[in-house]
Amino acid sequence: MSSQARLLLLCPGQGGQHAGMFDLAHSSAPAAALLERLSLTPDAQQDSYANRHAQPLIVAATLAMWTALREHMPAPALIAGYSIGELAAYGVAGAYSAETAVALAVQRAAMMDEAASAMPDQTLLAISGMALRRVLPLLPQYNYAIAIETGEDSCIAGGPASHIDALAQTLMAHGGRSTRLPVAVASHTHWMQTAVAPFAALLERTPFLPMQAPVLSGISAITVRDQRSAVEQLSRQLAETIHWSACMDAAAEAGISYALELGPGSALSRMLQQRHPHIRSRSVADFRTLDGILDWLDRASSSAGH
Repeated sequence: MSSQARLLLLCPGQGGQHAGMFDLAHSSAPAAALLERLSLTPDAQQDSYANRHAQPLIVAATLAMWTALREHMPAPALIAGYSIGELAAYGVAGAYSAETAVALAVQRAAMMDEAASAMPDQTLLAISGMALRRVLPLLPQYNYAIAIETGEDSCIAGGPASHIDALAQTLMAHGGRSTRLPVAVASHTHWMQTAVAPFAALLERTPFLPMQAPVLSGISAITVRDQRSAVEQLSRQLAETIHWSACMDAAAEAGISYALELGPGSALSRMLQQRHPHIRSRSVADFRTLDGILDWLDRASSSAGH
C-alpha cells in the first residue's frame, strides 16, 4: 500500500437494513461465529425500521463485516459513522467489543423510545432541492428542527407527525421536495433531550478500550481519540444536529484518498463520492464476495499514491 493512501471507513445509520444484510459476512468464519454469538437475525415479520430492532441489527451487520475484512485489509486512517453508525464506528475503532457495541445499541434504542413515548407523534422528513438557509426559517412554526445536514440543499428534519403535511406543502410552495421517512423518533433534535443524560451515564460506566483509529464526531466533525470525548459526543448526538456534510469535508481535509462503507446500504459512499469525487468511494453492498472488496481496496490504495 502506498504511504500516501489514507482509508476512511464509513458506518451507516438506519435506512439500508434488509433481510439479507448478514449474508456476505456469513461467508467469513470469524464473522459467522460473531453473528452466532450475537444471536441476531433480520426477521421479515419485524418492523425493521423500529428502533429496538434496527439499531442493534445495523451495528451487528457493520461489525460483522469489519470482522470479516479487518485481517486482510489496510488499517483505517479515520472512521466515521452516521447516526447509530457512530456507535458502530467505536466498535470498528476497537473501543468497544462487538458484543458491547450491540448491547449499547439496544439500550440506546430503548432510551430513545422512552423519550419518544413521553412526547409521541414524532417523525422525520427528508428535504431536498432547497437551500438550507431557506429551509431553516420555515421549520420552527411547525415545531420541526434539522436532524441531519447532508448538503447545502438537502437535510433531514424532525418534529411532530401531525404537522408534516402542512410543512411539506409549505416546502413545496417554496420549491422544495420532501419525503416522510418510516421513523417514529425525531432523532438528533430537542425531542430526544431526555435520553442524553441516561445514555451518557451508561457510556461512562462501560469499559472503553484503546482506540486503534480516530472517529469523526457527527455533531462537530472533530476527531475523537479518548473516552471522555466519545461519551460527550455520542450522548449529545441524540438531541443535536448531525453535520454530515461537515464530516465529509473533514475527511477530505484529513487527506483521505479512498473510502469503504461497511454496510448495510450504500448511501454514505454515494454522498461522499458526489461531494468529493477525488475520494474513491464504494460500499460492501456493491460487491458479491469478500475477495471482490479486498481486490478493490488493493487497487484503490495503489492508485491513491500516484
